[in-house]
Amino acid sequence: MEYTQRFLPEGDLIDTAENQAAIATLTGLMQAKDEGRLLEGRAVRCDVEHNLYVRLPCGEGIIPHNEGALGIAEGVTKDIVLITRVNKPVCFVVIGFEQTEQGCRPILSRRLAQQRCREEFLDHLQLGDIIPARITRLESFGAFCDIGCGLPALLPIADISVSRILHPRDRLTVGMEILGVVSSLENNRICLSHRELLGTWEENASRFLVGETVAGIVRSVEPYGIFVELAPNLAGLAEPHPDVKVGQQAAVYIKSVQPEKLKIKLALIDAQDNDQPPPQPEYFITEGPLLYWRYSPEECSRVVERRFREE
Repeated sequence: MEYTQRFLPEGDLIDTAENQAAIATLTGLMQAKDEGRLLEGRAVRCDVEHNLYVRLPCGEGIIPHNEGALGIAEGVTKDIVLITRVNKPVCFVVIGFEQTEQGCRPILSRRLAQQRCREEFLDHLQLGDIIPARITRLESFGAFCDIGCGLPALLPIADISVSRILHPRDRLTVGMEILGVVSSLENNRICLSHRELLGTWEENASRFLVGETVAGIVRSVEPYGIFVELAPNLAGLAEPHPDVKVGQQAAVYIKSVQPEKLKIKLALIDAQDNDQPPPQPEYFITEGPLLYWRYSPEECSRVVERRFREE
């Protein structure tokens, strides 16, 4: 949809030819001001009064403290959101110019860019919409994402994948570009889900054949067996094996695939420590809206499903 192209996570515009051309000269910035264009530059300093300074090819711009983010002036947004933008891209609109000893300095507003993003994009989102996001912070309970102009959404750990993980870092890294489906819109807080986009049980199981030996990751070690993730939305169970630890890479032999029971039986060949970062997600669904999703096969008596909204 058009709005997902206009309001992207911070950093997606900074290196585009159109953005670079606009911030290259004062004339370009003046034209951008007249047109109300959304631009990006890199914040290089936050002074003692928490004004942000943005490096531009034509000189240094300033984002005054109260223009640094939505809610700063009202005290509902903490100044830490400004401090943590140093050395990172920031979005802005040009609101004026001032004369300094160094020359003409652009005055910028990140707050107005975020306000436009909220009014023209986020306020129009519906449950089931699929949008781009960038991971900005990982906590034990989930991942925070930039879903446009630095505005946040939460991706709870339970919604990252069907295969269970101990911490979001098992699946995601800060800076990773992902897609998310809007799962909650309450009190101006947006939550995303991710697991529906990673495919159903059948879609994932179709990649594996009985008799193959494949790679996986140990996700859980129980007295009755070892759960090995074959894909983010698919895990199988191997028999107990000594000295196997959660997080290790594993080689497993596929003994059987049982869609009616949502089961894949495995035999563990070996396991070793895993030093690889999480790979970029592979999606079965990339466009929305997603109204209803069923993970389990039709022949399975156990129904795993989610309805986002009625048609």
